[in-house]
Amino acid sequence: MNHESTAALTNAFREAFGADPDGLWAAPGRANLIGEHTDYNDGFVLPFAIAHSARVAVRRTRTAALRIAGRQEVAGVRAVEIDPARLSPAHAGEVPGWSRYVAGAVWALNAWAESAGHASLLAAGEGYDVVLDSDVPIGAGLSSSAAIECAVVTALAELAGLEVSRETLVLIAQRAENEYVGAPTGILDQSASLLGQSGAALFLDCRSRASRPVPLALEEAGLEILAIDTKVSHAHESGGYGQLRAACEAGAAGLGVQALRDVSVGELEAAQGRLAPEVFARVKHIVTENQRVLDTVAELEAERVEWAEVGRLLTASHASMRDDFGNSCPEMDVAVASAVRAGAHGARMTGGGFGGTAIALVPAGACAEVTAAVEQAFAQRGFTAPSIFPIRPSVGARRLAG
Repeated sequence: MNHESTAALTNAFREAFGADPDGLWAAPGRANLIGEHTDYNDGFVLPFAIAHSARVAVRRTRTAALRIAGRQEVAGVRAVEIDPARLSPAHAGEVPGWSRYVAGAVWALNAWAESAGHASLLAAGEGYDVVLDSDVPIGAGLSSSAAIECAVVTALAELAGLEVSRETLVLIAQRAENEYVGAPTGILDQSASLLGQSGAALFLDCRSRASRPVPLALEEAGLEILAIDTKVSHAHESGGYGQLRAACEAGAAGLGVQALRDVSVGELEAAQGRLAPEVFARVKHIVTENQRVLDTVAELEAERVEWAEVGRLLTASHASMRDDFGNSCPEMDVAVASAVRAGAHGARMTGGGFGGTAIALVPAGACAEVTAAVEQAFAQRGFTAPSIFPIRPSVGARRLAG
């Protein structure tokens, strides 16, 4: 975030609340290189933080209220004031739009603090003023919601003087998404936003929560990752995501395992006869996707990376989502197919699905050609024009100023 943007956020806070903030914090969105819907199945994922981020200016106050404002009006919401006595999942429906992610993060962090024996963040006569700004595209599958949650929990934990690890903040932000917002997500998004490193993807075991950086040396290899925002919006709290998760849980129960992480590719043939066809298809995606994540990590950590093989794994992941998991859409399939035909090593949908963004692994010299090919393919089919831009692994949540 440059000085001009920092100053603009500070000025927006002054305009909203008539005072200076105590500080400014940022948390990035994320792209998932590979490993889709494996997180809540105790599996493996390989996301990376991106430069697009949610940014918050925050001040601790002596006013018994949580006051939230946006630097700009977003989806009809500009400013909200919440009584701390009503800051709970039972009243989340009263909180409009994007401000629900801020409120949920405050609620979840406060619940953790109280359970850990700390003073309430919202003790009598205390509150917070928050101004939000974000350039993470909304509904594009780049975790705009997790970026907000992670920025808020990072800011408030620091202001309250809480000694809390990044790994615990991941779980707190996930709880906000699950219990307050009502989206049954795993820990992928929040982990990438809080633990991301520049120049690396994050290999995360979602059962043990162990993680390590995996080099993603794009510049040295003469490569770019293009994000292709299809402009087909999605929302995790809508029904499709929950239905897929329910199918995975049904598959695990039918196979007598704790989670689909415990099923190997070699066991799929025997599993087919024990499950309904649609449930088996969902199971097949998860099991094979876990293996693709492991194969991708092995390739990226090899002495010499075969980027064509990485690309093949990405495209295979998309085919699995399209054919077995059922969470793609026509625009996404066109984006992936046209990018690969135009010279991308591989491409896939990233995020929960039903729209959002595809990523394409592209030789730097072919970016213009791939971009033009995708735009032309969309225009020929009468689709809304996509937004296409490069993304690179970036640093995780951090304090900016103050």
